[in-house]
Amino acid sequence: MRKLFFCILFITFNLMVCGTFTPSSGMPVQKETDFNPATAREVLSRVMGAQAANIFVFKKGFATNDRSTYSIKTENGKVIITGNTTEALCRGCYDFLKNGCHSIVSWSGNRIQFPKTLPNYTAQVESPFKYHYYFNVVTHGYTTPYWDWSRWEKEIDWMALHGLNMPLIPGAHEAILYRTFVKLGLTKEETDTYFTGPAHFPWNRMGNITGWDGPLPASYFDKQIKLTHQILDRMRALGMKPIVPAFAGFVPEAIKRLYPDVSLRQLSWGGFDKKYQAAILAPDSKLFRIIGAAYIREWEKEFGKNTFYLADSFNEMDVPISKDPQKALEELSMFGNSVYQSITDANPNAVWVMQGWTFPFFRVKDELLWTPQRLNALCSKIPDDKLLILDLANEYNRLTWKIDPSWKMYEGFFGKMWIYSFIPNMGGKVPLNGMLDLYASMPNEALTYEKKRNLKGFGFAPEGIENNDIIYELLSDISWTNKPINVDHWLDSYCLSRYGSNSPTMKQAWKCFRKSCFGTFDNHPRFTYQFRPTENESGSVNKSKEFFEGVRLFMQCSKECKGSKLYTYDAIEFAAQYLGLIADEKLALYKKNPNDQKSFNEAMDLMTEIDRLFASHPNHRLSRWVSFARKWGDNEKESDYYESNAKRLITTWGGDVNEYSARTWSGLIKDYYKQRWTLFNTSADKENKDKLLQWEEAWIKKPWRSSTAQFKDPIEEINTILKTYKDY
Repeated sequence: MRKLFFCILFITFNLMVCGTFTPSSGMPVQKETDFNPATAREVLSRVMGAQAANIFVFKKGFATNDRSTYSIKTENGKVIITGNTTEALCRGCYDFLKNGCHSIVSWSGNRIQFPKTLPNYTAQVESPFKYHYYFNVVTHGYTTPYWDWSRWEKEIDWMALHGLNMPLIPGAHEAILYRTFVKLGLTKEETDTYFTGPAHFPWNRMGNITGWDGPLPASYFDKQIKLTHQILDRMRALGMKPIVPAFAGFVPEAIKRLYPDVSLRQLSWGGFDKKYQAAILAPDSKLFRIIGAAYIREWEKEFGKNTFYLADSFNEMDVPISKDPQKALEELSMFGNSVYQSITDANPNAVWVMQGWTFPFFRVKDELLWTPQRLNALCSKIPDDKLLILDLANEYNRLTWKIDPSWKMYEGFFGKMWIYSFIPNMGGKVPLNGMLDLYASMPNEALTYEKKRNLKGFGFAPEGIENNDIIYELLSDISWTNKPINVDHWLDSYCLSRYGSNSPTMKQAWKCFRKSCFGTFDNHPRFTYQFRPTENESGSVNKSKEFFEGVRLFMQCSKECKGSKLYTYDAIEFAAQYLGLIADEKLALYKKNPNDQKSFNEAMDLMTEIDRLFASHPNHRLSRWVSFARKWGDNEKESDYYESNAKRLITTWGGDVNEYSARTWSGLIKDYYKQRWTLFNTSADKENKDKLLQWEEAWIKKPWRSSTAQFKDPIEEINTILKTYKDY
């Protein structure tokens, strides 16, 4: 212990007194600005062009509370937006575009209608929330890990217009943690075994895994730092309050070389081998606070002061604490205090942010791990205004776990600040899925709950984005009203904005969708054709007569929506789901009778059709995912590595998490799912899956190139296909 004591003194002197941490880039730090009309106008210029953006006039408004407010009026050929924050100005502009001009800005494309004579549209809006939260920790594995600045800039513009001001971002966590570890005395080789591949970073940050699909190319961290500066500068200029990762106690096993007496507690997750499992410092370890504070200082010297820091020490994992009930509570209190103090030792004004979604459902041997007493113990030493809990999965409490909302179970989270949120998507899966009516009404229950206590915000935390556009359009509107939304009226406006049409036939189509794909919720919607053939799994995508009828009605609107790209993209998604369900039926027949080659061949043909349809979609293409990843490489070898890491995440993943992030993407359907079924079909021993596993690994490692040809006219092709399968 004496040796450990002197080691700690040395670290403290080196990291806290000598000031050895310095910014590597010397780049100027952009200060956070709550009201910046020029930045708001730049958003509009990028989205709709400078000439159209100049029609908006911005005025400074004032509010009597800490929430954003805006008003809209037209006057002398100008649109006057009065707001008290940059966020309010951007949201006010989008309100006018959507509800005054029937326009839309979405992941799959924009439709901007700006009439010569401005509509006489007025509005006065005050958000019921201070914070409008966005992203999930794992979004930065399932969607953003290889984005470049161009794609990030587009996303930040989308966020600004949709009125989001609290994004959870990666924050160059690995680059800063690497510096911290090296300055502690760890070698590059020792840290290389700690970090995962970039697509798996979120689970590395949460202590679920270490080292998986690593090591990283040497050039990675410099690029990560540069991109993070660009992201933070833009977000701060827009007045956003980004949440970035902190140190949550996870360290490489090699830390014992430096500090042999340090106490580590082993964690396990996801069925990974021990060498990929993380270790966490004991709650009473002095190193916990010292390393955590050193990390915050290093981060803030590079990027400037921040307020909100995320640290999750026990995401989806058993907690390594005493079996004695009273001692367990004491240790939980120490864990919470260690995380909090490790942040505020370096920045007294900082707020610790933690995910709250795992608390109400995680069980050990059928017993709820996070009882109210235990969670209260974890939070007990943190001031109410210094802890923010992200209550992420409200729809899961009701629909999947069938339990009370977390904010009721945990008594308004004991007075700590908290944010109401949904997780509409797991793993970035593409199938159309979600309950419009539930999303439109549920948040109001928390707003009107008399014991809600310190409810500060509303948001949505999809694990993967660029899918189900309509869900996020609705959710962003909910965060700016204190009343349930009338979905009938909202859909009328949505269809006009997205397609330029809201005919009786279109209305009927959406009534069918509200009873089917957008009236049901499955936490893991996948097709049978996406599962490994050796597994006895069947698809969970909504399959009902209302869905099939809705697709046929939607396609009857093709003439009135001619020329609408967004109609074409949605038609592709509806038709691909329609055909995917039929392909699943064919595969079910084949699985019952492996000699039924007719059904098998029909299923393969349908998969080929789906693949070609998605080739015309802007987002649902493997080529796009691979292109983002390969651009991070400085040479062919590095590009090949990044590509394989990106492909692994959406296929075999690792451990027991296989197929979790299954995507219905052009290229992936034809060259992965279809080829895997074909290999299975020609196998003499269909019970032996080793051949499939070897093929999967070879596919991941081999650079992929698209060979799918787009249809010249996807709408015409869809109508032809539907005639063939009109009886489904």
